[in-house]
Amino acid sequence: MNTLKAEKRGMDTKAKRLRREGYVTGNVFGKRIEGSIPVKIEKTALDRLLKTSGKGSRIQLDVDGEAMDVLIKEIDIDHLKNEVAEIDFQALVSGEMIHSVAEIILLNHDKVAEGIVEQHLSEISYRALPSALVERVEVDVAEMKAGDAVKVKDLPIASDRDVHLMTDPEAVVVSVGLAHNAPAEEPSAEEETATAEA
Repeated sequence: MNTLKAEKRGMDTKAKRLRREGYVTGNVFGKRIEGSIPVKIEKTALDRLLKTSGKGSRIQLDVDGEAMDVLIKEIDIDHLKNEVAEIDFQALVSGEMIHSVAEIILLNHDKVAEGIVEQHLSEISYRALPSALVERVEVDVAEMKAGDAVKVKDLPIASDRDVHLMTDPEAVVVSVGLAHNAPAEEPSAEEETATAEA
């Protein structure tokens, strides 16, 4: 499990100033935490972590030397600067059902020979115990053809007894549509001759 170091932050220092100093602000909340714990994290360390973990990932958060088992709950991106502005963590409690999301990853996208692959869902919402958390769901689309579709109920996460889906099982995850700009069929040699003679 990935570990991320964080420090508790006093509310007297503005988030904007901390960002200038190379930190990302965040909060840790949970059933056994009164209110929330405001934290600051080194931007470089967070960027490194987010290369392999994302929203819905379970990580170890080291807050001033205290290790906490947490879920990355929300990542607020500043799209103008293309960087993380704020991040929220939920402290996990063994035996407590929590709401999370699993990211959908399409595999072998480039192997679909006909049609256009359309991804309709980027994540699946569910509830589960900490021991049954699912970070990502991989969907292999290599064998899909035009007209094919994969629904949430077709995925392994839907048959996991420890996971309670909140996304509609009938929702389409990915489909292959017909290419709209398919080239017109080439005229046959006979048709070309007839056109030339006309």
